[in-house]
Amino acid sequence: MMEASLFAQYVAIALAVLASAIHVLNRQLPGPMRRLRVACAVPLLRAGRPAWSVRLGRWIAPTRVAAGKAACGGCDGCGPGDTATRQP
Repeated sequence: MMEASLFAQYVAIALAVLASAIHVLNRQLPGPMRRLRVACAVPLLRAGRPAWSVRLGRWIAPTRVAAGKAACGGCDGCGPGDTATRQP
């Protein structure tokens, strides 16, 4: 019984570390993470794939970038009309 609870603790810690690492990578390296998500999603979205595969691929795929926002690779933190190089 003790081994099962220890295993459950290790699984919970591993999931928390994984979620934290993904969050940090998304915040610090948005461009490479976007390319990685696209590379993972494209094979799942091919024609003839099962429905669960398509749903998983759509969940993994990044959202579309708004027109004009693709230049910075983005966090989408700029307001309308603002640019990343503008100084206050």
